[in-house]
Amino acid sequence: MAALYEGFTLCGLVSGQNFPETCVQGVERGNDTDHVLVTDSGRSVTVYKVSDQKPLGSWTVKQGQTLTCPAVRNNQTGEYVVVTDNKVIRVWKDEDINFDKVFKATVSAEIVRVHAVCDSEPVVLFSRGAVRLLDSLLAAPQQPIEDVVSEEEVIRWSSSIVDGKQLVVLFSTEQKGNHFLYLQRFSPNSIQKYKLETEGTADHPISFSASVKDSNINLLYLYSNGCVYQSMVQRHRALGEALQSLPRSLLLSLPVGEGHLASAALLSLDEAHVAVVGVPHPSAGAGKDYLCIWNTNFQTLQAGKEMTGRIFGQLWGYAGKLYVPHGKSLTVIPYEVQRSSLATALGKLKQSGTEGAPVLSWSSLLHGDVAQPQRAVRGVETRKSKISRKSQATSVLTVDQVLERITTAPEEEVQREVEMYLATAAPPGLQLTVGRVASQLVARSQSEPTFYPHSALVQLVHTHCLCHSVCPDLLMVALERKDYFLTQLCLQHFPDIPEAVTCACLKAFISVPDGELEEVSVELDSVAFMESLVSGSSREEGLRNGFSPVPQEEDSCDARIAASGPEKAPGWQTCEPTCPVGLKKGALLNEILQTAYSENFLLPHLKDLTAQQVILFLQYLNFLYLKCSQDDSSQKSGLRSPTITQIMDWVGLLLDAHFTVLVMVPEAKELLSHLHKFVKSQVKLFSELGKIQGSLQELHKVKPSEDVGQYSIEVIELF
Repeated sequence: MAALYEGFTLCGLVSGQNFPETCVQGVERGNDTDHVLVTDSGRSVTVYKVSDQKPLGSWTVKQGQTLTCPAVRNNQTGEYVVVTDNKVIRVWKDEDINFDKVFKATVSAEIVRVHAVCDSEPVVLFSRGAVRLLDSLLAAPQQPIEDVVSEEEVIRWSSSIVDGKQLVVLFSTEQKGNHFLYLQRFSPNSIQKYKLETEGTADHPISFSASVKDSNINLLYLYSNGCVYQSMVQRHRALGEALQSLPRSLLLSLPVGEGHLASAALLSLDEAHVAVVGVPHPSAGAGKDYLCIWNTNFQTLQAGKEMTGRIFGQLWGYAGKLYVPHGKSLTVIPYEVQRSSLATALGKLKQSGTEGAPVLSWSSLLHGDVAQPQRAVRGVETRKSKISRKSQATSVLTVDQVLERITTAPEEEVQREVEMYLATAAPPGLQLTVGRVASQLVARSQSEPTFYPHSALVQLVHTHCLCHSVCPDLLMVALERKDYFLTQLCLQHFPDIPEAVTCACLKAFISVPDGELEEVSVELDSVAFMESLVSGSSREEGLRNGFSPVPQEEDSCDARIAASGPEKAPGWQTCEPTCPVGLKKGALLNEILQTAYSENFLLPHLKDLTAQQVILFLQYLNFLYLKCSQDDSSQKSGLRSPTITQIMDWVGLLLDAHFTVLVMVPEAKELLSHLHKFVKSQVKLFSELGKIQGSLQELHKVKPSEDVGQYSIEVIELF
C-alpha cells in the first residue's frame, strides 16, 4: 500500500532565459534529511529547511554568468559544489557570503553534471562522457579530458549509485534517434555500453531511475508511449565487446490515451513502488496531470494527486518526501509506502472462518498456465435457469458482443445478456473479462440515471473474479444508488477495498435511517447470533462448563452477572444494554468491522466522521462487545460475525481519531467511561494470560524425573 499526504510549497520559481523548459535545475540532499539544496534555472543556489519552509542561505552569480548544473553537497567536507558557464567549478561553505570570491577552478572541457556520493567525494561527468573524481580534477584542472561518446551523441540523463562498495556512474545518450546507456565503473576503471530498444520512431525513453537490487543495478525507464520497462544490468562486460541491446521487461503500461508523453518523470521508491508525474490519472482522462504511485508487483494504482499548472517532467525524492516543480512553485509532498506483499496489500486479514475472495494467479493469466476451477463459478452455474441452459446450447456470446449490447440495449435485455455470457464462459475467460463487463455496466450507470442493472452486477460479484482494483467505481455507484445489498456483497468479496472507500461506506451506513432499511434486502448472517440477544428471548443462564460465576470486580465487563446475596453488581453491569441500531444496519456495520484495512491509511479518513456518527458507532461497538462476551457461540469459526479483537481494534481507531472531540461532548462521557472499563478488562485478561503462558514455559523447562516408580506424587509450585 502507498499514500500521498497533503503537500506544501517550498518556494516559488521563475523560468530563466537560458532554461525556458524548466523552473529548477535540481533538488539535492542537504546536510541532513530536513535540508535540501535547490538550484534554479538561472543564477541562484538556495539551502532550505524543509520542515520550516524557509531558506537558510542563498548564493547568486553575477549578471552575465549562469549556473549550468545543479549544485551538490560534498558529504566528506561539508562544502557545496556547482558549475558555472559549463567549465568553472565553484566550491564554497555555509559561512561564505560573497559568491564571487569563493574557490574557482576552470577545467579544459565542458561539464554536464556533478553527482554527490554518500560517504565519498563527488564525481564530475563531462559532456563527452568522461568521468573524474572531484579531488583529482581540482588537483589538475587543465588535465586533458578524453572523448568517450561520439561527436553526435548528446547526454540526456545521468546518475551515480554505489553498487556494493563500487561507485558507478550511469548516463544515457541520444544519437539520430538511437538511445544508448553507459556505465562507468572505478577501481578497476571500466565502461559498459548498451543500446536501448525503441518501439518506433516516435517512442523514446524520457525518464530514468536507477537503484541497486539484489547486488545488481536495476534500471527503470519511462517511454513516451507510457510504458515503464525494467532492466537488470549485467556486470563485467568490457567496452571492446560487440554492442548489445539491453534486455528489458515491461513493468507497467500507463494510461496516456492516444497521444504521447512530453513532460513526465518516474522515480523508484522501493522494489515494488514507483512514483510517476505528468501522466493522466486512469479515471480523470486526458488534459490533467497527476502525481501517482503505482505498485509494479500487482499492477495497481496506489495513490494519486492532481498537479495544477505546467508539469516540467522533473521529480526528486528524499526521506519520505517527493519534490515536484509545477506551475510557478516547487511543491513538497510527503508519501508513505509499505513493503509490497499480499498481507500489506489486503490489510488486516478477515476472520478465518469467512470465505474471502480467492487471490488470482497472475502467472497463470500472463503465461497461459492451466487455471484451477473456482468454486465461485460453480456457484453461479447452480443458479442457471432453464432459459439460460437452453440459450447456452443454441448460441455462445463473446465478450465484445456483450460489451456492445451493454452500450445501447435496454436494462432487461442487458441483464439477460450478462446472465447468458456468465453461463457459457469458462473460468479462465471469466477472470479476464468480468472486469471489462462490470466497468462497462458501471460507466453506463454513471452516465444514465435511469439505467442500473442490479441483478447483473450482483451476478458478476458472485463470480469471485471481481475486485475493487478491476472496477474501482462499482462500490461508489452502489452507494449512490443506495444498493446496500450489492455494497454488502462487495465488502464481503473484495479483498482490496481502499480505506477511503471503506470510510465512505461506514458514513453511509451510519447516516441511513433504520426505517429506510426495512424494505431493503440485506444478508443477516453476521447478526444471526444477535437476534435472540437483542430480543432477550434466549439468554443462557446457570452453569457454563460446570462453573457458576460470582460477582466480578467493578473493572470487569466480560459479561452481565446477576447479583448474588446482599452485594450487587455495578450499575453499568446490571443495566441491560440495548442495541442503538436496527438489525439490518447492524449487519452492514458488521461488514465494515470485517473489512481489511491498514491503520496508517484508515485513521485520516475516520476523522471525516461527525461527533454524533462516532458516538453512535461507539455505542454499537460497546453493545456488540458486551453481547459477544455473553454469548460464546458468536465467536465460533463458522459464523460470519466480527470477533472481539476486531471490535476492540475499531474502538481504538475511533478513539485515536476523535478523542479530543469526544472528551468535549457531554453525551459521550458515560460511553467513554464504559469503554474504559471494558478496555481495562481486556488488559487485565491479557495480563493473566501472559502469566499463564510464563508458567507453562517454566513447566516445559522442568526436566522430568528419570527414576519414577510405579506410584509417585509430584508437587509443582507455580507461584
